[in-house]
Amino acid sequence: MRKQLITLATVLLLPTSLMANSSAHLESANIDLHNHASLQNGAKYFMNYCQGCHNLSAARYNRMATDIGLPVVPEKTGKTGDEAGKVADANAKLVAENLVFTKDEEGKPTNLGSLMHSAIPAKDAAKWFGAPAPDLSLVGRSRGADWIYTYLKSFYLDPKRPTGVNNTVFPNVGMPHILWELQGWQELEGHGEHDGHEAKTLKLTKPGKMSAAEYDIVVRDLTNFLTYTSEPAQLHRKKYGVFAMILLSIFIVLAYFLKKEFWKDIH
Repeated sequence: MRKQLITLATVLLLPTSLMANSSAHLESANIDLHNHASLQNGAKYFMNYCQGCHNLSAARYNRMATDIGLPVVPEKTGKTGDEAGKVADANAKLVAENLVFTKDEEGKPTNLGSLMHSAIPAKDAAKWFGAPAPDLSLVGRSRGADWIYTYLKSFYLDPKRPTGVNNTVFPNVGMPHILWELQGWQELEGHGEHDGHEAKTLKLTKPGKMSAAEYDIVVRDLTNFLTYTSEPAQLHRKKYGVFAMILLSIFIVLAYFLKKEFWKDIH
Protein backbone atom coordinates (compact mmCIF):
# COMPACT_ATOMS: atom_id res chain seq x y z
CA MET A 1 0.00 0.00 0.00
CA ARG A 2 2.82 2.38 0.88
CA LYS A 3 4.53 1.69 -2.43
CA GLN A 4 1.31 2.43 -4.31
CA LEU A 5 0.87 5.76 -2.49
CA ILE A 6 4.45 6.77 -3.31
CA THR A 7 3.88 5.90 -6.98
CA LEU A 8 0.65 7.92 -7.05
CA ALA A 9 2.35 10.92 -5.47
CA THR A 10 5.14 10.73 -8.03
CA VAL A 11 2.68 10.73 -10.92
CA LEU A 12 0.75 13.68 -9.47
CA LEU A 13 3.92 15.69 -8.98
CA LEU A 14 5.41 14.80 -12.34
CA PRO A 15 4.16 17.81 -14.34
CA THR A 16 5.49 20.23 -11.71
CA SER A 17 8.88 18.58 -11.57
CA LEU A 18 9.18 18.54 -15.34
CA MET A 19 8.40 22.21 -15.56
CA ALA A 20 10.75 23.05 -12.72
CA ASN A 21 13.64 21.36 -14.53
CA SER A 22 13.24 23.65 -17.54
CA SER A 23 14.89 27.05 -17.19
CA ALA A 24 13.65 28.27 -20.58
CA HIS A 25 10.99 30.94 -20.73
CA LEU A 26 7.73 29.40 -21.96
CA GLU A 27 5.46 31.27 -24.34
CA SER A 28 1.70 31.23 -23.86
CA ALA A 29 0.08 28.76 -26.25
CA ASN A 30 -3.32 30.49 -26.01
CA ILE A 31 -5.17 27.43 -27.33
CA ASP A 32 -8.91 26.87 -27.66
CA LEU A 33 -10.01 23.26 -27.19
CA HIS A 34 -13.45 24.05 -28.62
CA ASN A 35 -12.08 25.39 -31.91
CA HIS A 36 -12.83 22.56 -34.34
CA ALA A 37 -10.90 24.15 -37.20
CA SER A 38 -7.79 24.36 -35.02
CA LEU A 39 -8.15 20.77 -33.80
CA GLN A 40 -8.64 19.48 -37.34
CA ASN A 41 -5.58 21.35 -38.56
CA GLY A 42 -3.57 20.05 -35.61
CA ALA A 43 -4.72 16.50 -36.32
CA LYS A 44 -3.64 16.87 -39.95
CA TYR A 45 -0.13 17.98 -39.05
CA PHE A 46 0.23 15.34 -36.34
CA MET A 47 -0.71 12.53 -38.73
CA ASN A 48 1.59 13.85 -41.47
CA TYR A 49 4.64 14.76 -39.40
CA CYS A 50 4.49 13.06 -35.98
CA GLN A 51 2.63 9.77 -36.20
CA GLY A 52 5.37 8.19 -38.28
CA CYS A 53 7.20 7.68 -34.97
CA HIS A 54 4.86 8.60 -32.11
CA ASN A 55 1.84 6.72 -30.77
CA LEU A 56 -1.37 8.14 -29.37
CA SER A 57 -2.22 4.77 -27.87
CA ALA A 58 -4.94 6.10 -25.56
CA ALA A 59 -6.96 7.65 -28.40
CA ARG A 60 -9.17 6.15 -31.10
CA TYR A 61 -9.78 7.57 -34.55
CA ASN A 62 -13.59 7.54 -34.29
CA ARG A 63 -13.64 9.30 -30.90
CA MET A 64 -11.08 11.83 -32.12
CA ALA A 65 -13.06 12.49 -35.29
CA THR A 66 -16.26 13.13 -33.35
CA ASP A 67 -14.58 15.47 -30.87
CA ILE A 68 -12.91 17.59 -33.57
CA GLY A 69 -16.19 18.05 -35.44
CA LEU A 70 -16.12 15.14 -37.91
CA PRO A 71 -18.49 12.55 -36.37
CA VAL A 72 -18.31 9.19 -38.15
CA VAL A 73 -21.21 7.63 -36.22
CA PRO A 74 -24.75 8.63 -37.33
CA GLU A 75 -25.97 9.08 -33.75
CA LYS A 76 -23.26 11.71 -33.15
CA THR A 77 -23.96 13.87 -36.21
CA GLY A 78 -26.94 15.72 -34.78
CA LYS A 79 -28.94 14.63 -37.85
CA THR A 80 -31.70 12.08 -38.24
CA GLY A 81 -32.68 9.44 -40.77
CA ASP A 82 -30.83 9.10 -44.07
CA GLU A 83 -29.18 12.49 -43.64
CA ALA A 84 -27.36 11.29 -40.50
CA GLY A 85 -25.99 8.28 -42.37
CA LYS A 86 -24.83 10.40 -45.30
CA VAL A 87 -23.03 12.88 -43.06
CA ALA A 88 -21.36 10.06 -41.08
CA ASP A 89 -20.26 8.27 -44.27
CA ALA A 90 -18.85 11.50 -45.74
CA ASN A 91 -16.93 12.21 -42.53
CA ALA A 92 -15.65 8.63 -42.34
CA LYS A 93 -14.31 8.88 -45.90
CA LEU A 94 -12.73 12.25 -45.16
CA VAL A 95 -11.01 10.97 -42.01
CA ALA A 96 -9.87 7.71 -43.63
CA GLU A 97 -8.36 9.48 -46.63
CA ASN A 98 -6.73 12.40 -44.83
CA LEU A 99 -5.97 11.32 -41.27
CA VAL A 100 -5.35 7.56 -41.33
CA PHE A 101 -2.06 6.52 -42.94
CA THR A 102 -1.32 3.30 -41.03
CA LYS A 103 -2.19 -0.32 -41.82
CA ASP A 104 -3.11 -3.28 -39.67
CA GLU A 105 -1.17 -6.56 -39.38
CA GLU A 106 -2.86 -7.86 -42.53
CA GLY A 107 -1.79 -4.84 -44.55
CA LYS A 108 -5.27 -3.33 -44.72
CA PRO A 109 -6.03 0.32 -43.88
CA THR A 110 -6.49 0.83 -40.15
CA ASN A 111 -10.10 0.67 -38.97
CA LEU A 112 -11.55 3.92 -37.60
CA GLY A 113 -12.33 2.17 -34.34
CA SER A 114 -8.66 1.35 -33.76
CA LEU A 115 -6.19 3.02 -31.43
CA MET A 116 -3.91 5.61 -33.01
CA HIS A 117 -0.59 3.73 -33.18
CA SER A 118 2.44 4.92 -35.11
CA ALA A 119 3.46 3.51 -38.45
CA ILE A 120 6.62 1.97 -36.96
CA PRO A 121 6.29 -1.15 -34.74
CA ALA A 122 7.92 -0.61 -31.34
CA LYS A 123 10.37 -3.49 -31.82
CA ASP A 124 11.58 -2.03 -35.15
CA ALA A 125 11.90 1.47 -33.66
CA ALA A 126 13.98 0.07 -30.81
CA LYS A 127 16.24 -1.76 -33.29
CA TRP A 128 16.69 1.24 -35.61
CA PHE A 129 16.89 4.10 -33.11
CA GLY A 130 17.90 2.39 -29.87
CA ALA A 131 14.48 3.00 -28.28
CA PRO A 132 10.95 3.61 -29.56
CA ALA A 133 9.76 7.21 -29.69
CA PRO A 134 7.72 8.19 -26.61
CA ASP A 135 3.97 7.81 -26.61
CA LEU A 136 2.41 11.29 -26.75
CA SER A 137 -1.01 10.33 -25.38
CA LEU A 138 -0.45 12.23 -22.12
CA VAL A 139 2.15 14.82 -23.11
CA GLY A 140 -0.46 17.58 -22.86
CA ARG A 141 -0.96 16.76 -19.18
CA SER A 142 2.62 15.93 -18.24
CA ARG A 143 4.27 18.87 -19.99
CA GLY A 144 1.48 21.39 -20.52
CA ALA A 145 0.37 23.34 -23.59
CA ASP A 146 2.86 26.18 -23.11
CA TRP A 147 5.76 23.71 -22.96
CA ILE A 148 4.72 21.90 -26.16
CA TYR A 149 4.14 25.18 -28.00
CA THR A 150 7.50 26.68 -27.01
CA TYR A 151 9.36 23.40 -27.59
CA LEU A 152 8.16 23.12 -31.19
CA LYS A 153 9.42 26.65 -31.88
CA SER A 154 12.81 26.27 -30.17
CA PHE A 155 14.90 23.95 -32.32
CA TYR A 156 18.24 25.30 -33.53
CA LEU A 157 21.24 24.03 -35.49
CA ASP A 158 23.87 22.29 -33.36
CA PRO A 159 26.55 20.31 -35.24
CA LYS A 160 27.65 18.68 -31.97
CA ARG A 161 24.39 16.73 -31.71
CA PRO A 162 23.80 13.41 -33.58
CA THR A 163 20.72 14.83 -35.33
CA GLY A 164 22.38 18.17 -36.04
CA VAL A 165 19.89 20.12 -33.89
CA ASN A 166 19.25 21.02 -30.27
CA ASN A 167 16.44 22.69 -28.38
CA THR A 168 16.42 25.52 -25.82
CA VAL A 169 13.46 24.04 -23.95
CA PHE A 170 14.73 20.43 -24.00
CA PRO A 171 18.56 20.56 -24.05
CA ASN A 172 20.28 17.64 -25.82
CA VAL A 173 16.98 16.43 -27.21
CA GLY A 174 17.15 13.23 -29.23
CA MET A 175 14.36 14.14 -31.64
CA PRO A 176 15.25 15.77 -34.98
CA HIS A 177 13.50 18.97 -36.04
CA ILE A 178 10.75 17.21 -37.95
CA LEU A 179 9.04 20.48 -38.91
CA TRP A 180 12.19 22.07 -40.36
CA GLU A 181 10.82 22.33 -43.88
CA LEU A 182 7.94 24.46 -42.56
CA GLN A 183 9.85 26.67 -40.11
CA GLY A 184 13.33 26.63 -41.61
CA TRP A 185 16.57 26.59 -39.62
CA GLN A 186 17.40 28.68 -36.56
CA GLU A 187 20.74 29.42 -34.93
CA LEU A 188 21.48 30.20 -31.29
CA GLU A 189 23.10 33.57 -30.70
CA GLY A 190 24.42 35.38 -27.66
CA HIS A 191 22.62 38.61 -26.90
CA GLY A 192 23.66 40.67 -23.88
CA GLU A 193 23.33 39.46 -20.30
CA HIS A 194 20.47 38.43 -18.07
CA ASP A 195 20.89 37.76 -14.31
CA GLY A 196 24.65 37.64 -14.75
CA HIS A 197 24.50 35.08 -17.58
CA GLU A 198 24.76 35.49 -21.32
CA ALA A 199 21.26 35.69 -22.79
CA LYS A 200 20.61 33.47 -25.80
CA THR A 201 18.24 34.20 -28.66
CA LEU A 202 17.14 32.20 -31.68
CA LYS A 203 17.58 33.71 -35.13
CA LEU A 204 16.01 32.31 -38.29
CA THR A 205 18.89 32.00 -40.75
CA LYS A 206 17.25 29.88 -43.44
CA PRO A 207 13.46 30.37 -43.90
CA GLY A 208 11.20 27.41 -44.53
CA LYS A 209 8.07 27.09 -46.63
CA MET A 210 6.02 29.12 -44.14
CA SER A 211 6.30 32.59 -42.72
CA ALA A 212 6.80 32.96 -38.98
CA ALA A 213 3.10 33.77 -38.55
CA GLU A 214 2.00 30.75 -40.57
CA TYR A 215 4.31 28.41 -38.68
CA ASP A 216 3.04 29.83 -35.40
CA ILE A 217 -0.52 28.83 -36.38
CA VAL A 218 0.63 25.29 -37.21
CA VAL A 219 2.42 24.91 -33.88
CA ARG A 220 -0.52 26.34 -31.93
CA ASP A 221 -2.98 23.98 -33.68
CA LEU A 222 -0.68 20.99 -33.15
CA THR A 223 -0.38 21.94 -29.47
CA ASN A 224 -4.15 22.27 -29.27
CA PHE A 225 -4.60 18.78 -30.70
CA LEU A 226 -2.04 17.16 -28.37
CA THR A 227 -3.61 18.92 -25.37
CA TYR A 228 -7.02 17.59 -26.40
CA THR A 229 -5.81 13.99 -26.88
CA SER A 230 -4.20 14.01 -23.43
CA GLU A 231 -7.66 14.35 -21.85
CA PRO A 232 -10.62 14.22 -24.28
CA ALA A 233 -13.07 14.43 -21.35
CA GLN A 234 -11.98 18.01 -20.67
CA LEU A 235 -14.20 19.12 -23.54
CA HIS A 236 -17.23 18.18 -21.43
CA ARG A 237 -16.20 17.85 -17.78
CA LYS A 238 -16.34 21.59 -17.06
CA LYS A 239 -19.95 21.68 -18.23
CA TYR A 240 -20.76 18.74 -15.98
CA GLY A 241 -18.97 20.49 -13.14
CA VAL A 242 -21.25 23.52 -13.47
CA PHE A 243 -24.33 21.28 -13.28
CA ALA A 244 -22.87 19.52 -10.23
CA MET A 245 -22.26 22.85 -8.47
CA ILE A 246 -25.82 23.98 -9.20
CA LEU A 247 -27.18 20.71 -7.82
CA LEU A 248 -25.04 21.01 -4.68
CA SER A 249 -26.17 24.61 -4.18
CA ILE A 250 -29.82 23.55 -4.32
CA PHE A 251 -29.10 20.72 -1.86
CA ILE A 252 -27.39 23.13 0.57
CA VAL A 253 -30.43 25.43 0.56
CA LEU A 254 -32.79 22.50 1.17
CA ALA A 255 -30.53 21.11 3.90
CA TYR A 256 -30.44 24.52 5.62
CA PHE A 257 -34.22 24.86 5.79
CA LEU A 258 -34.56 21.20 6.81
CA LYS A 259 -32.14 21.83 9.66
CA LYS A 260 -34.16 24.87 10.78
CA GLU A 261 -37.34 22.83 10.75
CA PHE A 262 -35.82 20.01 12.86
CA TRP A 263 -34.32 22.36 15.43
CA LYS A 264 -37.04 25.02 15.70
CA ASP A 265 -38.44 23.63 19.03
CA ILE A 266 -35.04 23.24 20.65
CA HIS A 267 -33.82 26.28 22.65
